[in-house]
Amino acid sequence: MLIYKNLKKIALTAVMVIPFLYCTDKKNVDSFELKTTPSVYWIGDGQTPLAHDSLFYGDDPAPMFRKEIQVKGKLKSATLLITAAGYYKATINGQRVGINYLDPAWTDTRKRIYYAEYDISDLLNNGNNCIGVILGNGFYNPLPLKMWGRRNLREVLDVGRPAFIAKIVLLYENGEKVEMGTDKNWKFSPSPILKNNVYLGEVYNAKNETEGWDLPGFDDSNWSEAIFSTGPEGELQKSFFPHIQITDYVKPINIYSSGKDTFIIDMGVNFTGTYRIKLSGNPGDSIVFRFGERVYPDGSLNPLTTVCGQIKKKGMGGVGAPDIAWQTDTYILKDENPVWFQPEFTFHTFRYMEVSGISAQPALSDISGLALSTAVQADNNFYSSSDLLNSIQDATQRTFRSNLMSVQSDCAAREKFGYGGDLNATSESFIYNFDMKSFYRKTVYDWVDAINDSIFVDTAPFVGIQYCGLSWESAFLTTQYYLLLYYDDQELVKEMYEFNKKWMEKAQRIHPRGVVDSGLGDHESLSPVPVELTGTSHYLMCAEIMQHFASIMNDRASEKKYEQLAVSLRKQLKEQFWSKPVTEKINKQTLFATLLYHKVIPEEETKMAVDSLIQAIKEAPASHFTTGIFGTKYILEALSEYVSPEKVFEIVNSKEFPGWGFMISRGATTIWETWKESDDTFSNCHPMFGTITEWFYRWLGGIRPILQHPGFEKFIISPCTPDGLNEVRVNYRSPYGTIVSNWVKDEDKTTYEFEIPQQSSAQIQLKKDLSQKITVTAVSDPSLNPNAIKGLNEGNFELSAGKYVVTIYNHTF
Repeated sequence: MLIYKNLKKIALTAVMVIPFLYCTDKKNVDSFELKTTPSVYWIGDGQTPLAHDSLFYGDDPAPMFRKEIQVKGKLKSATLLITAAGYYKATINGQRVGINYLDPAWTDTRKRIYYAEYDISDLLNNGNNCIGVILGNGFYNPLPLKMWGRRNLREVLDVGRPAFIAKIVLLYENGEKVEMGTDKNWKFSPSPILKNNVYLGEVYNAKNETEGWDLPGFDDSNWSEAIFSTGPEGELQKSFFPHIQITDYVKPINIYSSGKDTFIIDMGVNFTGTYRIKLSGNPGDSIVFRFGERVYPDGSLNPLTTVCGQIKKKGMGGVGAPDIAWQTDTYILKDENPVWFQPEFTFHTFRYMEVSGISAQPALSDISGLALSTAVQADNNFYSSSDLLNSIQDATQRTFRSNLMSVQSDCAAREKFGYGGDLNATSESFIYNFDMKSFYRKTVYDWVDAINDSIFVDTAPFVGIQYCGLSWESAFLTTQYYLLLYYDDQELVKEMYEFNKKWMEKAQRIHPRGVVDSGLGDHESLSPVPVELTGTSHYLMCAEIMQHFASIMNDRASEKKYEQLAVSLRKQLKEQFWSKPVTEKINKQTLFATLLYHKVIPEEETKMAVDSLIQAIKEAPASHFTTGIFGTKYILEALSEYVSPEKVFEIVNSKEFPGWGFMISRGATTIWETWKESDDTFSNCHPMFGTITEWFYRWLGGIRPILQHPGFEKFIISPCTPDGLNEVRVNYRSPYGTIVSNWVKDEDKTTYEFEIPQQSSAQIQLKKDLSQKITVTAVSDPSLNPNAIKGLNEGNFELSAGKYVVTIYNHTF
C-alpha cells in the first residue's frame, strides 16, 4: 500500500494514543472533548473568498464574536475548549483567557487541528457573563505573497476564511452539567484590527474600537448573526504540548532619533515576538513600526535580513504585494490617548524597532519587548568561566527559543517554515537545552501529515518546497530516534513502526542504488559538499535507526534487512569518498568529519582520516571550521572523539573568522545563518550553527546518553577540562531527574561535583594519570567506601544515585 494511503490511518492512530499519554490541564480532574455536533460547530463571518490577489492587501477587519452565558448556582468547574482555523484570542468578561498566544499551533488543517482546554472558573461570575473571541488569519488565510518571486502559500496550504469552534462545560456542585457550544446564537462584528499577517504585520485602527463589546449587557442588536462554517477537514485533537507564550520580557537599552518624527528603539538583543508600547499623538495619526535585526552605519533601520521571502523589488511579490515585504505594524490613534498598543496576530524577529509618525521621543519605560516562543521547559543550563562561551550559549538559546513557534523554524522572520534539515542538525542541541519530548512528538505528526509517497518534502507543515532531498525529510525518523535515546519514548517507536517501514521502501524506490544522488548537501559550507556524501550518510543513519527499531519490535527479518542495508551504504560511502581520490572540489573538513562520525572508515585506517581532518582544519581561515549545516555537528563530535576536545575549545574560544566568537565580536546576540556576516540577505537568527551548544553539554559537561539504556537510566559523565577554562557548571533534567556535572580547577587540583538522579547510574570517565591521586566523597552517603569503587584509580568507574565530590590532584604521589 502507498504511504499516502496510510496517512489517515497513522493520523488516527496518533489520535488514539495522545489523550492517554498527556493531560493539558492537571487542575481539572474532568476530561472533555471538542468535536462537531448538531449544537457545536465551526462558525465564522461568512465572507466570500476574494476574487483577485490584489484584493487581499486591502482592509479586511478581523471579526470579533460574542455570546452571553448564564451561571446559575455554585460551580464545581468551568471549562472552555476552543480552537480556530487561523488564530484566536478569547476573553471572558473582558479578561484574556489563559496566557497563550498565536493559538492554535500550526498544522496541516486538512489532517489535524489541536484545541486547547482552559479552566475558566475564576473568570466567571454568578449570573450573566460574556465570552468574546477575535479571529486572526494565521497560516490559514495567508496573503498571496510570491516568496522568492514564485512560492504562494495559498496554492499549497489549506486556506479559507478564519473560523473557530468552542464549547463551554459548566459542572455545578449539585451534579448538573451544562454544555454550550458555538452556534448561530453568537454575534459578530468587524474589529479594529484592519489587517493581520504573520509576515507583514498588523494594522490597528483605534477609532473602530467598540467599548464593552466583550462584557455582559452590551447591546449587540446591530451585530450580525454568526455564519455556519464547514471548517477544516482535519481531526480535532486535544493539544498535548506547550503553547506559544510570552517567555521573556525584553527591556530596551536605547532610543534615538533617526529623522523627522522617527525614532529607533534598540532592544539590546535580537529576539522573536512582539512588543507593548505607550503611544500619544493627534487623533487620526498613523504611527508606523518597522523592524530589523540591524541598523546601518548612520543609525537608520536596516530591515533587509528579515524581509519575507526575499521580496525586495517591485512586482516580485505578485499583484498588490509591497515592493519590499518588510515587517510592519500600524496603529491609528483615536481621540483618547495616551494608549498602550500590543499586536495580537503577528510576530516579528528584531533587535531594532523604528517608530515613525510621532513627534515626541518615547521613554524607555514606555516600551517592553515580549519574547514569544513555545513554552518548552528550560531547566537545563550551561555556564563556564569564559565570558565568550557564555555569550555563545546565551545567543544559541535565544536563537533556539526564537525559532520555536509551534514548529521548529529555520528563521522566524523570512520564512517561518519547519525545515527538516535544520531539525536533523540541531534536534539533539535543542534537547540538551529544553524539554522537547512533547514538542518533537507534535513535530513527528506534522511530518506524517506532510509526507507523500512519491517525493521527499522539505518542511512540515508542507509549504510546497521539495528539492532538499532525503537529508531533510529523514528528520521525521531521526527525531523519533532522539526521542527514544533521550526520553525512552518507545511508545512512539511502536506507533510509527509500520509507517517508518513504508518510508524506507519509498527511500529505496527513489534511490535504488543506495547512493543519494539528488538534493541539498552541506548547506552554507564555505566550500562545496556533494549530496552523495551527506545524503547517503543520512540514509545510512536511517538504516541503523530502523535496525534498532526492528530489534525493539522483535522484527528479526527487518532487523537483518536494515543491517544489510547499512553495510551496503557504508561500503558505498567508503568506496566513493575514501578508497579512491576525491577529484572534485569539496570541503575536506566535512568530508573527513562525516566519514569519521558515521564510522565509515575501517578502524585500522582511522588515523589517516584523522590526520587528513587536522590538515584540512590547518588550511582553513584562522584554522577554524568551514563546515555547513551537517558538517559542523559532525566535526565537533569527530574532532573531540578522535583528536581531543581541547582542540575544539581552541577554535570555539576565538573571535577570529569564521566562528561563533567572530559573530559575538560583531555584536551578534543570536546565531547567524552563515559564517560570513550578512546585512542584506541571510538571517541573523538561525539555529543551524547552534550545534555548538550540544558540544558544551556533551564534552565540557560530559553528559551523554547510552542507547542500550535510553532515557538516562544509565549514562556517561566524561567532562573535559581544557587549558584556558577554569570552571564549567552543567545541569540536565533527564526523565529520572536532574543530572549535574560541575568542575573547577585551581593550581593543585580539579574538583568535580556530580549529581545522579534516583533509579539511575552514571559511568564516570575522567582524564587522569595513574600516578595522580583521586578521592571521592558521597555528599548523600558519608558511609561510602571509596576503596570499594572499581576502576576509581583509572578514572573510569560507576556511581549510583546520589551527590558526589570527586577530586583529582595535579601533583603525583
